[in-house]
Amino acid sequence: MAFVTLERRGQVGVLTVTRPEALNALNRQVLHDLDEAIDRAAEDESLLVLILTGEGRAFVAGADIAEMATMSTAQAKRYAVYGGEILHKLETMQKPVIAAVNGFALGGGCELAMACDIRIAGEKARFGQPEVGLGIPPGFGGTQRLPRIVGASKAMELILTGRVIGAQEAREIGLVSEVCAQETLMERALALAAEICANAPIAVCQAKRCIRMGLQTDIVTGSAFEAEAFGVCFGTEDQREGMGAFLDKRKEKNFQNR
Repeated sequence: MAFVTLERRGQVGVLTVTRPEALNALNRQVLHDLDEAIDRAAEDESLLVLILTGEGRAFVAGADIAEMATMSTAQAKRYAVYGGEILHKLETMQKPVIAAVNGFALGGGCELAMACDIRIAGEKARFGQPEVGLGIPPGFGGTQRLPRIVGASKAMELILTGRVIGAQEAREIGLVSEVCAQETLMERALALAAEICANAPIAVCQAKRCIRMGLQTDIVTGSAFEAEAFGVCFGTEDQREGMGAFLDKRKEKNFQNR
């Protein structure tokens, strides 16, 4: 993978987009590498959480405009479908994904961050969907995910004006859950990942699944998903360990992901 690295930090995988000379812009090769790295992370059962970030001054500054400029209508649609499929794969991965947004997250980069489950940002991070200024709408799910995250009115404002916002405003509108000093961003992302890893992995994955599926349906159907997941976890060794520790007043828990 020429433009993406997947590094192991214990039970946490750190996926980094590494095309800093182009502010990590998403061309076809970067998308291909990202697709492959997501598959590897998903298949590695020893990794419980994935952190996604970018090298240098950008998280991902957007899709590669030079590559897109001469696309035909059919080519552009195929490109949008391909990018959308990769982000959907990231979003629906069983294990939680944390976006550590270290810089520019514009266009496709903002869409990539929104496909992650939790977003934290360094103080220099910048977010936006500026595609309308290029004569196009967002193409990798921005019109669908942003309203679900920040509400329809704010999403309309940001997408239709193409305005870029800073990390603090992103936190105020709920686009990110936390802003930290630039130099402590990865440390904070790893600490957050460690908090997640301390819990029962099957329960964590089932909880993520319930939230994701519930966002796409009505509350009655979503509650049915939750009840199913609740029951499934009662068939696991980790449920017996977790509840046993509680009843025994033990702080130490030995979850086995089974």
